[in-house]
Amino acid sequence: MICRHLAITGRVQNVFYRDWLVEQARGIGITGWVRNRADGSVEAVVSGSSEMIEAIVARAQQGSPASRVENVTVSEAPLQVFDGFEKRVNM
Repeated sequence: MICRHLAITGRVQNVFYRDWLVEQARGIGITGWVRNRADGSVEAVVSGSSEMIEAIVARAQQGSPASRVENVTVSEAPLQVFDGFEKRVNM
C-alpha cells in the first residue's frame, strides 16, 4: 500500500469532477478523499497498491466529461488508512 497526494488543475470545479473521481476511485478500490481548493484546483489523497494509484492518476488526468484537466501533480503522502473514498468539504 502506498499513499499519494494529487493536485489537479484546469477546469475541474463546477463540472462534477469530484463526484466523478469518487466513482472512479471506488470502482478501482482506492481509498482516500477529494475536495475543491479555494484557488480553483482540486486535491485528493489516494491510498492503494502502486497499480491502483497508477490507474487513478491516469483517470484523474483524463477527467470527467465536462472537465478540462491541465495538470495532475503527484507527490508522496504519509501512509494513511481510510474507510472508503469520500468527497470532503471544500478547503
